[in-house]
Amino acid sequence: MGVRLCRPVREAYCVGGVTDQPTTSDPGPHGSTWSPLRIGIFRAIWLAVLISNIGLWMQTVGAQWLLVQQPHASILVALVQTADMLPDVIFGVVGGVLADMFDRRRLLIAVQAFMTVTAVALTALTLAGQMPPALLLTFTFVLGTGSVISLPAYQSLIPELVPRAQVAAASTLGSISVNLARAIGPAIAGVLIARIGVGAVFAINAATFLAYGIVVVAWHPRVEASTQLPERFASALRAGGRYVRYSPVIRRMLLRTSLFLVPGSALWALLPLVATQRLKMGPSGYGLLLAALGVGAVAGSFLLSTLRTRLSANRLLVAASLVYAAVMAAIVLIPTLVLTVVLLLPAGFAWIAVLSTMNASLQLFLPEWVRARGLSVYLTVLFGSQALGAVVWGFVAEPKGVIPAYLIAAALMVGGAATIRMWPMIDTAGMDRHTVVRSEPQLAFDATPDQGPVVVRMTYTVSSERERAFLDSMVRVRLSRLRTGATQWGLFRDGETPHEFVELFVVPSWDEHLRQHTDRLTGTDAEYLDYARSLSDPEPRTSHLIATEPTR
Repeated sequence: MGVRLCRPVREAYCVGGVTDQPTTSDPGPHGSTWSPLRIGIFRAIWLAVLISNIGLWMQTVGAQWLLVQQPHASILVALVQTADMLPDVIFGVVGGVLADMFDRRRLLIAVQAFMTVTAVALTALTLAGQMPPALLLTFTFVLGTGSVISLPAYQSLIPELVPRAQVAAASTLGSISVNLARAIGPAIAGVLIARIGVGAVFAINAATFLAYGIVVVAWHPRVEASTQLPERFASALRAGGRYVRYSPVIRRMLLRTSLFLVPGSALWALLPLVATQRLKMGPSGYGLLLAALGVGAVAGSFLLSTLRTRLSANRLLVAASLVYAAVMAAIVLIPTLVLTVVLLLPAGFAWIAVLSTMNASLQLFLPEWVRARGLSVYLTVLFGSQALGAVVWGFVAEPKGVIPAYLIAAALMVGGAATIRMWPMIDTAGMDRHTVVRSEPQLAFDATPDQGPVVVRMTYTVSSERERAFLDSMVRVRLSRLRTGATQWGLFRDGETPHEFVELFVVPSWDEHLRQHTDRLTGTDAEYLDYARSLSDPEPRTSHLIATEPTR
């Protein structure tokens, strides 16, 4: 079988301790953080997303401020964040599947049009005084649904818009966009709410959706025709789920993300109550607190490149978690405006350090064929953790108050950081993530793409002195097969033939098996498979058993 490999790969699934060296999981800099902005199309889309993010933060502040004087305000204010992020839990993976199945540009255009219409309706009803809490939360949920459909499509386009060496910088710029919006949006919203009301804030948000859509409409990328039929929705959904399930690297990233975000969401969810109850401030003051978080994140982004060259991903995560926990405790124990604003600056830095590192690592690790689906699972965990945390901390704060809620969240954050030796980020420094192509298997008859299931049988002859190495290598082969399309896998020893092992795995269809050969293998997968094959003497024998309906 022919194979194109870009570079050798070494085994990187040993996770017994915390690595002390910077890794690919902690992507280092390649030039300035601002380098991707020299690329015209990336710059245009980045600015459009920045404007849209400003509108979204204005929308959030406006929605929360409509509810802050309502009965049970602690719960209602926290539910705004939950309503915004709950669609990421329900529809997150759906957005990734659609982005991998269809033209991502057209998907973005359709979603922005939908969100513009929805935001216009929200504005009209608010100006008419017809916006009770339940309806406001419903509109927030609908807009969140549009966001979750578009976000995987946008993020999966980044590696196509910039060179691979600039993906980490582009991801950091994405975080800068969010945090610039966090610094600017709430401040603008606070002024507008105080002077002309919440309706104007919602109207500006509708305009930002329209602006984003216009930029994407004006972009005309060169589209390469594919010789393969697009995957069906159900099979694409299952394939994405299998990839995440059988990827130890991704599972560990998701775990570390959750351990940071569930307690960390308390700061965002209850900050309106800190502003009103602890600091006795109005909407402009709340906007100032959010702006401090955003400024801290943006300022901290300039230091990230340096930190990433000096700290491993694991040490960076621990440091950021401890800083964030200390801020949560301090701002409720010492409720003064100046100190709170100053303390929120490093909290913003810690937030961007964790999330931009996770996002860049995932974009670099995921192969192109499943990138949007993998990112959508990450986004589901990202926003789902915040949505769950928001409602939990809202219910904690309702009877006990803001101070106990923040202190409990800070303690949980420290506890999560302490688990880094048990569940560290996995070193991916030597993994080759480029797609490789193997020659397609040749059959004695023509199989149709949907014919199946297919049972692939590989027979290895392994000498006694190579047996231990072979069995160890098959652990990695198993995960590779299951990530790239197999639904069942097993390794058997022939009871009648000495030194003979039989690998059997089941793939749902012939088309799915061909995808294993043409677009789903990475250089790392190929290295694992080739090493297992090299331990067999003679070469393994391969046969394909394709399900056939018996005739009557």
